[in-house]
Amino acid sequence: MKAASKKRPRATRKPARRKPVLRAKARKAPPKAKRQAGVSFVKMHGIGNDYVYIDARDSVPENLPELARRMSDRHFGIGSDGIILIRRADQKGVKHRMQMLNADGSESEMCGNGLRCVAKYLYDRKLEKSEAFPIQTGAGVLSVTITPQAGKRVAEKIRVNMGQPRFLRGEIPMVGDANSKCLIEPFLVGNREFIITALSMGNPHCVIFLDKPPTDELVLGVGPLIEKHPFFPRRTNVEFVFKQPDGTLMQRTWERGAGETFACGTGASAVCVAANLNGLTGRKVKVKLLGGELDMEWNEKDNCVYKTGPAVEVFSGVWT
Repeated sequence: MKAASKKRPRATRKPARRKPVLRAKARKAPPKAKRQAGVSFVKMHGIGNDYVYIDARDSVPENLPELARRMSDRHFGIGSDGIILIRRADQKGVKHRMQMLNADGSESEMCGNGLRCVAKYLYDRKLEKSEAFPIQTGAGVLSVTITPQAGKRVAEKIRVNMGQPRFLRGEIPMVGDANSKCLIEPFLVGNREFIITALSMGNPHCVIFLDKPPTDELVLGVGPLIEKHPFFPRRTNVEFVFKQPDGTLMQRTWERGAGETFACGTGASAVCVAANLNGLTGRKVKVKLLGGELDMEWNEKDNCVYKTGPAVEVFSGVWT
C-alpha cells in the first residue's frame, strides 16, 4: 500500500495593500462680487453731443470711472460721449449740481451741451419750477434760461451763461509764464506749424483757424497730438475752424478724453471768443457743428459768453 501523501498547505497571499486615496478638500466658493442695484438713466443729447444722465440726488453709483467707460462704450454699452450725474449742490443758494465724466473715465469740469440737457431734465420733470436758475459745475456756478415749447411745460431751447473766458496760461493751464497769454501764436506739432489761440472756458481749449474746411487728417490725426501735447499739462480740447462765405463758423472738435464729438458747447464758446480776437467776426456769431448749430454771443457788458441751443431726450432705461 502506498502511504497517503501529505497535502501541502496552500500558500496564502497577503492581501495587496491599497494605496490611500487622496481626496481633495472641497474648496470654498469665492465670495460673490458685490453687485450694485440697477442704475436708472436717461440718454440725452445737445446737437449730437450725447451723454448718459443719472439722477444721483439721493444716491451715487459706485466706481464712477469704470461705470462711465462701460456705459459709454458704443458697441457693448449704451453709447455716449460720457456720463453726467445730476446731484444736489453743495454751494449755498444753489440747488443743483452736475458732475461730468468722459467716455474714458476721466472727470471734466463741465460741458455746455450737457448743461443744457441737465436744465431740460430738471425743468421737464418739475424738479425746478423757475425758467431761469443756477447750476453748479466744476467750472463754477452757471445760469440757464429756459424757452418752453408753445403751450407746454417742456424746454425747447436753453440759453446758458458759459461764464467769462480766461486767457492766462496759469488759468488754462498751459506751460510758460503763468501770467502771459497765448493769443494768435505759432505752435509746432511734429514738423507742422499752426497759429493757435488758447483759452479756458472752465476747461482748456486750443483754437485753430483754417483757410479751408477741416479734414479728417487734421481732426483725427493732429487733434490727439495737440490734446496730449506737453504744453497742456491737463490735456486740452482742440477746435479746427473755418469761416464760411455766409459768415458762420464751421467747427470740428477733438474733445479731451472723448475723441471727435458731434458738438462741444465750451468749444463753441472758445471759438466765438477766439474768432473775435482774430478779427474774423463780431461778438455774435452762429457756429455750425457736426450735430447742428448754436447761437453764440460774447457779451461786451459782463464779458460772459452766452450759448443758445436745443436739448433732446432720446430714451431712458435701467443699467444692470
